[in-house]
Amino acid sequence: MSFRFCPQCATPLLDKPVDGAQRLRCPDTACGFVHWDNPVPVVAAIVEHENHIILARNAAWAVPFYALITGFLEKHDPSPEEAVLREVKEELGLDATQPATFVGHYAFPRNNQIILAYHVVAEGTITLNEELVDYKRILPQKLRYWPAATGLALRDWLLSQGHTPEALELPKL
Repeated sequence: MSFRFCPQCATPLLDKPVDGAQRLRCPDTACGFVHWDNPVPVVAAIVEHENHIILARNAAWAVPFYALITGFLEKHDPSPEEAVLREVKEELGLDATQPATFVGHYAFPRNNQIILAYHVVAEGTITLNEELVDYKRILPQKLRYWPAATGLALRDWLLSQGHTPEALELPKL
């Protein structure tokens, strides 16, 4: 989110150094607002379903991009582990058969996000919600990872499972 005006007093914000970095801040000393622009937490699921990994395509994405199931960590979520299970249920209609296992955390600077990635073993019938338009079922040994954010989580999980994954070459946009 980019601010032009202070959300507390409506004064135009200025780009000034704060704690060693350029930040938008309110020039009104009585207000003192600083836009820290901290990353937004996102959970990602490496969904294992019937010995395959599920990759999905969001309705807003260009063809042929498929990725992990992701969603925002919401303030009412009791934990990131429960948030990732909620996302798997909401987006794929699947239920976890065991607790989510943490894979790692990954920066996604383009969207100012920090991704908390988990492996989720799930069962049920895949039913896509309105955010998704397609999915693929891929055996782990045939997966290739994309060299950014959730793709790095997939790579790390594949390595932990004894696989030697190859990187995809991403098309230039």
